[in-house]
Amino acid sequence: MPGLTHFDAAGNAVMVDVSGKDVTARVAVAEGRVVMAEATLAAIRDRAIAKGDVFAIAQLAGIMAAKRTADLIPLCHPLPLSSVTLTLEPEGADSVRIEATVKVAGRTGVEMEALTAVSVAALTVYDMCKAIDRAMRIEGIRLAHKSGGRSGTYDAPAATPVRENR
Repeated sequence: MPGLTHFDAAGNAVMVDVSGKDVTARVAVAEGRVVMAEATLAAIRDRAIAKGDVFAIAQLAGIMAAKRTADLIPLCHPLPLSSVTLTLEPEGADSVRIEATVKVAGRTGVEMEALTAVSVAALTVYDMCKAIDRAMRIEGIRLAHKSGGRSGTYDAPAATPVRENR
């Protein structure tokens, strides 16, 4: 497959050499959803989950995960992140929308950090609520936007609402 950057000519795994790239401002935004029973979302809103404030803990987990992405994803460059913001908000009566924005001034992008933040935040929501709703689903984790670097800006097409995916 042409364009794969993590393999050399012999097919060996390599960490991409970014030393020749310019340092530029880079931003990545990722999103995802956790779909759950209406009663589960109500319990989250009412702060009635025994393990604590689901949104606050998932937000912290996502931020921490973004900072540790290079420890989790092989061949991912460790980056001195400038900013990580993560929001969780109810969407309709039965889902939580998660969005992470990650920024860096660097030689490589922060897409993996944003995707990792959303993934771990979603897993944290699941973990905190699984005692009352094991049927929750994590859906639609994707890169929504990225800017900076040689490849320029990417904006994902509009997402299909969760309710239409069922």
